[in-house]
Amino acid sequence: MSIRAIVVDNSEELLEKISRILREMEDVELCGSFGEAIAAIQYVKENPVDIVFSDVVMPDISGITLASKIYQLPDPPEVVLLSGIPGFSLEAWKIRAFGFIIKPYTRGQIVDMLNRFRCERNARKVL
Repeated sequence: MSIRAIVVDNSEELLEKISRILREMEDVELCGSFGEAIAAIQYVKENPVDIVFSDVVMPDISGITLASKIYQLPDPPEVVLLSGIPGFSLEAWKIRAFGFIIKPYTRGQIVDMLNRFRCERNARKVL
């Protein structure tokens, strides 16, 4: 079963970087990439998504707010927050984000996060 993912970052360069990493993975379907959090939230409301990778600091609403809004939806996807500011990891923990990755991130960090997601999703199926 493929993992349906979207990415959210107001930096075009970083949006393309993570999109490229996800497109290279066999079992990941990149469903969308968004420069604004509001558009991403609307997409998640209307389409099935398993995981969201989102920047924290964005001009419209923060990734923390995006995650909070997504987690209020029925059957929400998991959210992984990305930031160059390590202090946001506490905020990510408070809202129970699935993960937090400090920028600049590596392909390996994204792969590790997706492996963790796969393991947890498979464990939930067993229960």
